[in-house]
Amino acid sequence: MKIIYLITGSGGSFYCGNCYRDMLYVRAIRKVPGITASAIPLYLPPDKTTSEESGFDKNVFFGAISMYLREKVRFLKNMPAVLDKFFDSKLFLKFAAKQAGTTSTEGYEELTINMIEGDNAFRKNEVDRLVKYLLRDGKPDIIHLSNALILGIARQLKKRIDVKVVCSLLNEDDWIDDMAEPFRSRAWKMIAKEAGYVDVFVTPSNYYKDLFISKTGIKGDNVMVVPLGFDPEKENITRTEREPSAIGYFSRANSYNGFDKLVDAFIELKEKDLIPGLTLNVCGGFTGADKPFVSAQIKKIREHKLEKSVKIYPEFQGDKKAEFFHDVDIISVPVRKYDGYGLYILEANAAGIPAVQPATGAFPEIIKRTGGGILYTPDTVSELAENLFKLLKNKELISKLGTEGSKMVRKELSLGKMASGLSEVYKKAINNAQPK
Repeated sequence: MKIIYLITGSGGSFYCGNCYRDMLYVRAIRKVPGITASAIPLYLPPDKTTSEESGFDKNVFFGAISMYLREKVRFLKNMPAVLDKFFDSKLFLKFAAKQAGTTSTEGYEELTINMIEGDNAFRKNEVDRLVKYLLRDGKPDIIHLSNALILGIARQLKKRIDVKVVCSLLNEDDWIDDMAEPFRSRAWKMIAKEAGYVDVFVTPSNYYKDLFISKTGIKGDNVMVVPLGFDPEKENITRTEREPSAIGYFSRANSYNGFDKLVDAFIELKEKDLIPGLTLNVCGGFTGADKPFVSAQIKKIREHKLEKSVKIYPEFQGDKKAEFFHDVDIISVPVRKYDGYGLYILEANAAGIPAVQPATGAFPEIIKRTGGGILYTPDTVSELAENLFKLLKNKELISKLGTEGSKMVRKELSLGKMASGLSEVYKKAINNAQPK
C-alpha cells in the first residue's frame, strides 16, 4: 500500500500539536510491513527538524505567498506561472515560514473558504503539477490530508486520479470559530459539503469526533478515532525528589493555550508563599503574532518582581526538551479554547511528569487513559492555583501519577498501537467498509 501525506507547514517557530501529529503519523505508518509512505508539504516548508526526522519532500506545492497574493491583490489574481514560481521560491517561503503562526482570522476569511471549497484557491495548473508529481513513482493508494481546512483538494484530486482520500481532524474549530459571520457558518457548511469526497476521517479523540459531527451535521459513520501515540526516547524513567519545586508549561505561549492563566496562578501561589522557592519553567516557543501577548505576561511577572523565579527555554526539541522535563515536577497547559487532544500531556507523562488540566475538551479522555494527572473544575485561575498547590505539596502523589503515566503511555499509546489504528483506517478507506 502506498500512502502520500499532504501536510500544511507551520514555520516551526513554536510547538505545534498538529505538526507533531503529522510527523508521528508518517513515522508510525512506515513501521507497518507492506506500506510505504511519503509526505509532501503544502503552503510552507516544514521546519528543519521535522523534515530531517520524517524525510518530508523538499518540494512545496500551493505556496503560501502566491495563494495570499492572488486572494488579496486584484491584478495578481490570474498571475502567470512564472510569478507563482518567483513568489514561492525557497527564499521567500522560508521568510514566510518565520512569520507564520498568526492566531487572527481577520483578513483570511475568504482565503479559508476558498481552500475548503477548492476551485479558486487550488489553481488547475498547480493541481496538475501536483498530480504529475504524485504519479511519478506510480499511483498512490491513499492521499492523507492533514486537516479539513484543505478539503477542497480532495475533489480536485479525485477528478484526476482514482485514489482514496483520508483526512485528519483536529482543532479546525480553533480557526473557524474565530471567523466573523457569515464566514464561520459558511466554512462549516462547506466542510460538510466537501466531506463527501473523503472516504474516511480520522481524529484522536471521541470529544473531537462529536464536535466535528455537531459543527458539520454529517452522519459521522466514516469518522474513526485513533488515539495519538509515540515512542518515548527513554524506556526507564526514574525521578528523584528535587527542591525547589517547579511548574512546567509546555506548549505554544499564547492566549488560546492559557499561558496567561498559568502565569496568574503562579503569581497567586508566589504571593501567598505557599511553596517556598517555586519556579515556573516555560517551553514551547511563540511567533511574531504572539509577541504582544507574551510581552504582557513578562511585564506582569516583572511587576511582581518574579523574574528570577521564571525560566524560559528557547528551544523545545531534542536535548532542550529533555532538560525542560528534567527540571519540572508537574506541567499544566490550561487552555482557554478546548483542545481536541493534547500531545504535551503524553510527552510529560512519558517523562514521568503528571499534568494538572482543566476538565475540558479531550483532557478527561487522556487522563483516564494514562492515569498521569488530575483534572479540575471550574476552569478558573483560583481553582488551577489550588490544584497546583495540592499536587506540589504531595510528593508521593506526584511520584505515583508520574509513574502511572509513564507506564500507560508506553503500554497504551505507543507508536505501534497508533500504526495499527491507522492501518485499519486505510483498509476501511480502500475496502469502502464502514468503521466499527
